[in-house]
Amino acid sequence: MKKNPKLILFTVMLVSFLGTIGIALPYPILAPYFIDYPANELTRFMGLHPKILLGISLSIYPLGMLIGSIYIGALSDSFGRRKVLLLTLMAAIVGYGLTALAIYNESFVFFILARFLTGLSEGNISIARAIAADLHPHINRTRSLSLIYTGTYSGWMLGPILGGFLMVYGVAEVFLLAGLGMAVSMSLVVLLIAKDKVNNEKQHFWKTIKNNNSFTLLKHKEILPIFWFYFLYSMGLNAFYDFYPVWFVDYFHVEASTIALATTSLTIVMIFTSTFIVTKLQAKFGEYYVMLVGGAILSCLLYLQPFLSLNHSYVIFALIGGAIAITNGMIPSYLANYFGHLGQGKVMGLQTSVFCFTNVVISIFGGPLAIIDSVWVLLLGGLLVTSAITVLVNNRESQLALIKKHV
Repeated sequence: MKKNPKLILFTVMLVSFLGTIGIALPYPILAPYFIDYPANELTRFMGLHPKILLGISLSIYPLGMLIGSIYIGALSDSFGRRKVLLLTLMAAIVGYGLTALAIYNESFVFFILARFLTGLSEGNISIARAIAADLHPHINRTRSLSLIYTGTYSGWMLGPILGGFLMVYGVAEVFLLAGLGMAVSMSLVVLLIAKDKVNNEKQHFWKTIKNNNSFTLLKHKEILPIFWFYFLYSMGLNAFYDFYPVWFVDYFHVEASTIALATTSLTIVMIFTSTFIVTKLQAKFGEYYVMLVGGAILSCLLYLQPFLSLNHSYVIFALIGGAIAITNGMIPSYLANYFGHLGQGKVMGLQTSVFCFTNVVISIFGGPLAIIDSVWVLLLGGLLVTSAITVLVNNRESQLALIKKHV
């Protein structure tokens, strides 16, 4: 892998970019589709409130991603990054095709199952991060991981734009385009990433699943403070990610294209920050203090955002993007630097699993809360990020001791 590290990093960035486009394409269309579109058998399944169905639809994808990420990263440690990545990309292509078919047939049950399969396969984001971490010392680990986030944020920017503006051609067609992005990603992996070195030691698939998944890391007490910090931080971040489109629709009655433009202001700043600022901040202050400051700024912005006008929201979204990129850039670097010896695939799988689990939780509980008022979900997000900062402050001595031990 390390013979051509820059090419490998570039390839994984492209895979993250194209893969995230596939993930992000549906986001600006789901809220308008369930809430504002003419009712159909999918969006009014069993007479349930469309916001309840939207919450289920938002939660089922990360639920699949949660289950996949628990095992996919760890499996790539044992069976090879390239092999596992290719298999999961193939499954994602099938998942997007089945999602489009479910929309054509107006089947909510089929739609949910297809979204679950797609999420299950896209736990492979942990493999991309593990590959980037493996490039150290040829490429600075924080630098390579921040560039992976640059690819991810770029996908988050372009994906919603494409989804928002292509929705006029049909909701199902947007999912088909997402599947095409997965196909391009798969082709890049085949062409540009070398085959895994053969491991002569026989691997037992089900034994690996049982004994070597990402959650086995939690038996190490040193990882628990950062785990709980990221758990609460992700819960707050997902409250914002999942429900700011609902807030836009509830308060401003906007179309998907407007949501896409707001998302663009968010992600442009995330891309710039991740590319040019994150590595410098890490080198000067270290991950721990940057996570504290970035998280504190983010929580303040999340409290403020629901009370602004539509025009002001573009500015606050840009500031939120900067705070997210700073904090997000530190977390995988911290995990890789201080816990990577336990298995980079497992470590990155744990991060992805936590993010997905919190997405499921906030989607389920945020849906009913959004029926009362979507503002409450956004304020809850701010409170959860504040709680995450409190956990990190309360464990300051143990975290600084861990950092000192690894210097």
